[in-house]
This record gives sequence, C-alpha cells and structure tokens, in this order.
Amino acid sequence: MTLKDLNKITSTLSNTKKMPVLFLGHGSPMNAIEENEFVASFRQLGKDLVKPNAILCISAHWETKGTFVTAMQNPPTIHDFGGFPKALFDVQYPAPGSPELAKETKSIITKTEVELDDKWGLDHGAWSVIKHLYPNADIPVVQISIDYTKPPQHHYELAKELAKLRQKGVLIIGSGNMVHNLKLVAWNKLNTQYAFDWAIEANETMKHYILDDNHKSLINFKNQGQAFDLAIPTPEHFLPLIYTLALKEKNDAVSIFNDKPIGGSLTMTSIKI
Repeated sequence: MTLKDLNKITSTLSNTKKMPVLFLGHGSPMNAIEENEFVASFRQLGKDLVKPNAILCISAHWETKGTFVTAMQNPPTIHDFGGFPKALFDVQYPAPGSPELAKETKSIITKTEVELDDKWGLDHGAWSVIKHLYPNADIPVVQISIDYTKPPQHHYELAKELAKLRQKGVLIIGSGNMVHNLKLVAWNKLNTQYAFDWAIEANETMKHYILDDNHKSLINFKNQGQAFDLAIPTPEHFLPLIYTLALKEKNDAVSIFNDKPIGGSLTMTSIKI
C-alpha cells in the first residue's frame, strides 16, 4: 500500500468523537423479521447513537482459518441458515461495503496477517441486527472474520488494535450470544423467557466480570467451571464479546440491555460501551 493510498483512506474516514462499541445478542435469525422487545431495543439504540461513518462487525457466523475482512463495494446478503420461513430468505440488506475501511483495518492490525475478501458478504449475525439499528441500509458495513485456530487471548489483543477506528466514526459491533447452547435448547419454551439454572449462573457471572473489568476471567472462560462449559460449548458466539470488551477504555461507561434468557440455554444479553 502506498502513502497515497493511506492518505486517501484517512481522508475518507475523518476523525470524529469517539464512537461507542456494541455487543449484540442476536439470538434466532427470526429476530430479523419478528417484532419483540429485543429488536425494539435495537431500533431505539440506532436512534440514540450518533450516526456512524461505517460499521465494522465481528459476527459469530464467519469463522475462517486466518483473518479476513470483506472488501467488496456491494456485499451480498447471506442467508446462512436452513429450515426457516421463505419470508426470512426474502430479506435483503443492501448496505454498501467499504473497501476503504477494509484496507484501513488491514493496515492497523499487526497481530496477524489480514487478507481482503471479495467472496463473503453480510451473514445473518450481521444483517439480522444491523437492519434494526439502521433500516435504510445507508451505512457501509464491513465484516472481520474470527480465526478459529487462535485462542481467546489472540482475539482480545487483535481487537485492541482496532481502537483507533472508534475515532474515525466507525461503530464496532460484536454479534453473538453470551450463553449459547443449541443442543440443550428447550424448544417448547423458545418463545418464553426461561433459563436453566446453569445458564442463569453463567450469565450473572459474566455480567459481574464485565462490570468489574475482569476481562482476564472472560478470556479464560474454559477455566470457569461447569456453568461456563455448558454456556459456551463452542467459542464462536462468545468471542465477539471478547472483541467488544477489548475496546473498552479506562473511563468508558458500560451499560447492559436485552438481559433476558430464551429457550433455557440462550441469553440475549447485550452490551454498550
């Protein structure tokens, strides 16, 4: 990349007041088209936030070997699920991409080699929540993948390198679920706010760690006991939280919303920094 290229990127993403960082519990893809208190909170959040220049999303649903950022001008809407109504597959979220933000993201990450991607697009971990924040699809969205070969500490350190984007009007969103065990879902209670005891224990402990800035215990989630083991059987839905927390600065305030369980083994708990 030449100095001219870097100057072009810098001028495109001009300095702004520091943007917040979000972790959004995205839950079922049906939240994209259903009306409930969770999506109502997302809509209100979009109204309350300063409109960003662009969005950088870390979604639980893009796992790769290596680290990639979407760099196309018009990312497709990916329907990466099955067994849902046609109405959900009909949803399109035609937000533009931002090759400039993709290149800037690549340039500021030194933790690992980052490759520009022109094949992925926006998966449902991204568009199913962002569509409620910004229904006009008029804000550029870029995704960064989760390298499944790397430990949580790697992701935490990589995320810290993204901090300067907050000063350039970039809203960074982690999209996953703090408690996410699909194998143990009580399907007959999927539409009720119900949680198993271990899910309540894990969620409450996670919130305690978050509010105490005890990121180390969350990074070391595999050493936190049985409740955490059940809450995080695989890491992909939890790691977007690690990205969000890594971007918290000393004097940043933390608020928790959508703090409800569904189906016994999922929580919609979301974080704004």
